[in-house]
Amino acid sequence: MFKAIILLSRAEGATHGEFREWWLERHAPLARALPGLRRLVFNVVEAEDAHYDGVSELWFDSQEEFEAAYASEVGKTVAADSLANVRARVRLFVDEREQVRA
Repeated sequence: MFKAIILLSRAEGATHGEFREWWLERHAPLARALPGLRRLVFNVVEAEDAHYDGVSELWFDSQEEFEAAYASEVGKTVAADSLANVRARVRLFVDEREQVRA
């Protein structure tokens, strides 16, 4: 399973509340429609003065599936919506190794 973590900083002039409303109410439905998406988690950073305002986690079967999703019309819409509403977006591709306490 391939996982992308995306760090987002709200647009200049936007409040933390405005970012949260856009991200969870308007952007999330777009992202959920990405083809091949297996799981999606949106983490809202609670501290209003943090460098990042949100951290999303997206799971796909492979990096190729992730790239195909963002190359699709839905993916282009998702990416354009993000870039229009954030100051910064950082993508991290990770190899998730879950550790469960026994």
